[in-house]
Amino acid sequence: MAESLFSGLKVVDCASWIAGPVAATMLSDFGADVIKIEPPGEGDPWRGSQPIPGRKVDYYWQLTSRNKRSLALDLKHPEGQAVLYKLVADADVFITNYPLPVRDRLKLAPQHLMPLNKRLIYASFTAYGEEGEEAAKTGFDSTAYWARTGLMDMVRADHDTPPVRSMPGMGDHPSGTGLYAAIVSALYRREKTGEGGIVRSSLLQNGLWANSCAVQIRLFNEDVGLRPPRHEPPNALANHYRTRDDRWFIMALFNEQRQLRSLLEAIGREDLTEDPRFATTAARKQNAFELCKVLDEVFAARDLAEWRKILDSVGITFGIVATVNEALHDPQMRHCGALVPFADGQGLTISTPFHIDGVEKVPPQRAPSVGQHNAAVLRDAGYTGDDIERLRGLGVLA
Repeated sequence: MAESLFSGLKVVDCASWIAGPVAATMLSDFGADVIKIEPPGEGDPWRGSQPIPGRKVDYYWQLTSRNKRSLALDLKHPEGQAVLYKLVADADVFITNYPLPVRDRLKLAPQHLMPLNKRLIYASFTAYGEEGEEAAKTGFDSTAYWARTGLMDMVRADHDTPPVRSMPGMGDHPSGTGLYAAIVSALYRREKTGEGGIVRSSLLQNGLWANSCAVQIRLFNEDVGLRPPRHEPPNALANHYRTRDDRWFIMALFNEQRQLRSLLEAIGREDLTEDPRFATTAARKQNAFELCKVLDEVFAARDLAEWRKILDSVGITFGIVATVNEALHDPQMRHCGALVPFADGQGLTISTPFHIDGVEKVPPQRAPSVGQHNAAVLRDAGYTGDDIERLRGLGVLA
């Protein structure tokens, strides 16, 4: 395989579930050698998350653990810790999201690992940060990123509906992207100074960053109320509408002065330009409820496919409310590089969400089975065949 951006970069992924491992996955997409540390037996608990009842297929695992080599290692055993230390001694990046007390118990906190390798980037990810009364608490993206930061409350349809549950990984993946950014920033600093260091991120901090527009308003002591119902929008031209075939799209017409007349002509309601209720931006906002009612009637008269052509023809910014199936078969997803084939040609996966001109990503390899690369990883680290058999005999390796 041709050299990639991170060819030769050694990453020890000693994390579980999603957010920490996602950062390692992104590094692997650009050629890093990622060694996935898992407990013997069932491995990373994320493997056991089966989204379809009765179907034991590791759908999630194939996404989060592509390109990685699995080492099933008992870190509770002193010999297992010794193996990890040997790997860390010449690694570039160590990633963990184990709870802080677990790191201390397994002797893989910064004070244990950083003295082994002055060039090491220790990437620490937690639920709630590493200071304060809740630093040791466990959390998932649904609890720390989504619920705790106000997002779950703010995205409900209106104040009368219950809070909305998040999708699996919805906060973990952007949080993992934030951790990746911290790692790459630290690698850049290492190029300048020769020194490694510790980088930290958390679900709580990333969730607040995702909700930062609303939060910043409150920081200026202004009230942030829940959004009004759809039929009472603050701006009827930036709202979602139902079509005749029971589909939805969302319109985002913010340049009203330039685009409004074209829109009204395209939908056959140019008469509204003379209606005093809608003649100015201020009037349209004051009468958004009435304008929404008018547009509801207009858009309910045709199917989504017709409206797509009409709105595209006059350059209106809008987006269909797509199903997952539609997103999967959307040709633009492939054109922009979001969906890419696995290296074996069997099926697709979701690519890292950015590109670097002149740099090829690694064709995504299938995720490993538990301990699939035990022998290969240990041989690379200098262990002999007898050493490996001894570790197996001790139960240190799966």
